[in-house]
Amino acid sequence: MDRFDAMQAFARVVEAGSFTKAAGTLHMSKTTVTQLVQQLEARLRVKLLNRTTRKVNVTADGAAYYERVVRLLADMDDAETSLSDASAAPRGRLRVDVPSPLARTILVPALPGFCARYPDIQLDMGVSDRMVDLIGENVDCVVRGGELTDQSLMARRVGDLQLGVYAAPGYLALAGTPAHPHALEDTHHRIVGFLWSRNGKTFPYAMRRGDERIEVQGRYVLSVDDGNAYLAAGLAGLGVLWLPDYMAKAHVAQGELVPLFEDWRLDPMPLYVAFPPNRHVSAKLRVFIDWVAQLMAQHAPVAVGLG
Repeated sequence: MDRFDAMQAFARVVEAGSFTKAAGTLHMSKTTVTQLVQQLEARLRVKLLNRTTRKVNVTADGAAYYERVVRLLADMDDAETSLSDASAAPRGRLRVDVPSPLARTILVPALPGFCARYPDIQLDMGVSDRMVDLIGENVDCVVRGGELTDQSLMARRVGDLQLGVYAAPGYLALAGTPAHPHALEDTHHRIVGFLWSRNGKTFPYAMRRGDERIEVQGRYVLSVDDGNAYLAAGLAGLGVLWLPDYMAKAHVAQGELVPLFEDWRLDPMPLYVAFPPNRHVSAKLRVFIDWVAQLMAQHAPVAVGLG
């Protein structure tokens, strides 16, 4: 039995809650992962996991052992990194997941510079607005807008997205230009709904003007769960949009979107890079996070006093 492989397999099963998921992220067969954990239990003479047909739960002894294993694996990774040239030239596969509009508008256009600087990093970039299971899907980090609901994650605030309200000229020609945000609650106006994947619901938007603060829900004929589709729906005249400035800027300049309620303000949307608490922050992950932070400092810097 390779003790390193066995400890790594055990840790991944605990994190993923499944032998099948752990095997997939380790690029091993389920049988191999099962045998490694069984051999580890036999060596330790301790039951580490309780197995049922539906779920794998860690025992009390297993939980205590897991905490030590995670630290040991991280120390081993640090030792190898310090003795290699990886700290000077980060290398290896990095799995990230980013929102689709941010990827299309900001991240992907800037990637040639990142790839030229770090040619030995292989990026596997998932592009979506869905909630990602970082452990189960073996994702190193995600970039997400909005307050983090999973408090178990480690996170770095890398930007603050300024928001505005917009509509296509074609929509305004048919529905009229609303003079007040409350007008969007009227029956003849429509918004484009955005389904937040954490619960599949739309949310009202809070808007402020001086001491006045209101929340606008609006009515929709279409709700989507993807940022690019959301923007496309607004450009097609299907309703009013709440957009980060970076998504709206070019379309406003081309006359495809018209700003509304410019005397009203919305709280900025924080942008985070989040990663699992027990995932070692390798050199390749560290330089990627730093790169995203530097990039967002140009497009949507963190407000003073935040971050």
